[in-house]
This record gives sequence, C-alpha cells and structure tokens, in this order.
Amino acid sequence: MTLPSLPACPNPACEQPHVIRNGSSGGRRRYHCRGCDRFFGETAGTPMYRLHTPAAEVAQALLIVMRRGSLRAAEEITGHKYETIGEWLRRASEHAEALTAVFTQDLHLSTVEIDEFWSFVRKKTGNRTKPMPAPASDALCKTAPAVSSPPVSLDVSAMTSSHER
Repeated sequence: MTLPSLPACPNPACEQPHVIRNGSSGGRRRYHCRGCDRFFGETAGTPMYRLHTPAAEVAQALLIVMRRGSLRAAEEITGHKYETIGEWLRRASEHAEALTAVFTQDLHLSTVEIDEFWSFVRKKTGNRTKPMPAPASDALCKTAPAVSSPPVSLDVSAMTSSHER
C-alpha cells in the first residue's frame, strides 16, 4: 500500500522541511511542517488558496473566458460576477507556468488556444497594474451625458459554440 504524497512546505525559509498531515478543516486537508512549525492547507501556493468556490467552477469560468474571450460571457453563463472572474484571472496569471502545463496535459488545449488565453489575461490584468496618465488636453474637455441604448435581446442559440451543437 502506497501512501499519498505530501505537499512541500510553502515556507521558503524552512531549513529542514518535514511535513505531516494534521487533520482537516471544512473538508480540506491541513498539514503541519515540523521543521518551521507552520500549518497550511492543501491549496497553499496555488490560485485556489483561500477561495470558497469549488475548483471545478473556477476552471469552467476560466475555460469559458479562454474560449469566448469575454468576461461578460463567462459572467452570464456561470452566474459569477464579472469582478470575481477577473480576480480569478489575476490569480491565474500569477501561476502562469504551472497552469500552462495543466492546460496542455489535462485539458488537451492547443498552443494557440493557450497563447490566446494568456494574451487576454495580460490585456485584462495589465490595465490595473499600469495606470495610463491622462493627456493634459483631457482636463479641459467636458463630457457629454451618457445616452442609454435600447435593451438588446439575447439569442441563446447563437451563444453556444460549435462543439456544443
């Protein structure tokens, strides 16, 4: 009988990591490193750390964003807020190398699909990290009041991909 492998200690300063299982909390395993006396969960160091949403739902939302190229489409399909999905994208971008390996092996995605996904993530998360300075001429411009547009009806059959038909 083989024992399940234990995760590595997430503390980079730990000199002699010795990880043991330490029960569970909320249905998730907990671990203890005897080398640095640190307690941690099984998702420590992953994009799923401290998320309450199941991993399958996060993966589905990110896959929809990758295939459709739109946070709004993922919001409508999954029911999660636009901002929440954007936060999941930000977290995913911090773990890009590991997620790319998962996309290729587990989800069987092509290199082109993965490249399009990371380009979209870079576009969506880049705006928050690098604020664009406003040109001096914009300070003198006055903005017109917003004009409301008529409601648009959604054709659900047009939203399904060719794979789902």
